[in-house]
Amino acid sequence: MKYWLMKSEPDVYPWSKLVKDGTGNWDGVRNHTAKLNLMAMQVGDRAFFYHSNIGKEIVGVMEVTKTAHPDPTAEEGPWVQVTVKPVEAAKTPLTLAEIKAIPELAQTALLKYSRLSVQPVTPAEWKFIAKKLGVKA
Repeated sequence: MKYWLMKSEPDVYPWSKLVKDGTGNWDGVRNHTAKLNLMAMQVGDRAFFYHSNIGKEIVGVMEVTKTAHPDPTAEEGPWVQVTVKPVEAAKTPLTLAEIKAIPELAQTALLKYSRLSVQPVTPAEWKFIAKKLGVKA
């Protein structure tokens, strides 16, 4: 299993909508590195759901239920999406400011590649963050 962090603007697609819908397509990704990360995902991989721009916090855990397939929102280009489902809401969301203050997370992709919308999370980072969120690792 691999671990990821996926960003969405809460005024566009919030955690609450994914929970309400029960499943969702992670579409609209238009960065080649993020696309390659989507293409690397396998069914069963886990991802943190991160509210970007507004809130700037990890709010839940998702699971990949369908691997990369064509993104119908793309007007041109070989863009892809994956399908995810909610697994667990964070008991205590973890903000970007809090993440920046934790030495153990200084090398996370979230801090090193702040504009990347789909990014890997190491197993050690996953375990540490999951504990902070109060969710199962």
